[in-house]
Amino acid sequence: MAVPSWLERLRAARKTALVQDGKRKIHYLFEDGKEMAEEYDIKTGQLMSRKWREKNTLGGTGKWQVEVGEPTSPLLGALESELITESSSNPVFMRKDTLSSFQWRIRNLPYPKEVYSVSVEEEQRCCVIRTTNKKYYKKFSIPDLDRYRLPLDAAALSFTHANNTLIITYQKPKEILAAEEQLQKELKKIKAANSGDGDCTTQ
Repeated sequence: MAVPSWLERLRAARKTALVQDGKRKIHYLFEDGKEMAEEYDIKTGQLMSRKWREKNTLGGTGKWQVEVGEPTSPLLGALESELITESSSNPVFMRKDTLSSFQWRIRNLPYPKEVYSVSVEEEQRCCVIRTTNKKYYKKFSIPDLDRYRLPLDAAALSFTHANNTLIITYQKPKEILAAEEQLQKELKKIKAANSGDGDCTTQ
């Protein structure tokens, strides 16, 4: 039996929608018990955040893992952040997409642009950031390409540096742009429960 495509899995998932603070929030519950939560800007349709959660080995609910958006919410793990505070000068890696591209920002990188190189490792299906001064090294994957089983294209990758922030951009392939457009049409059909009106609407 053929493995269902990512778009088919999204369609089959149980979805709940809520409109709040100018965002459309969609919660997905997949057949395997995994959960995904996304937030879109209502006006632009741009993805603001995506988080994943799956059951742990004991069957309990695990922690949310952020894929797109700010790494941690101040509301989550407030106690943990009081106990262990990361240095504010450490590099902070986060993904913040645009409508046409996947984008990552690494804050607190003060070195000039010529120090950095960003490349694609096709066999390992990841991108690699290196610095000539050996001060920063990072490997990261693009889960969206894995989910749609698409190859990595070095020509789609570019980067710039401004205000101590390295910005890496990967142009979305046409297959993903088409799938996202299709998904947006379907998500808009889910009647969202307005905040304060009780339970969310489920499809």
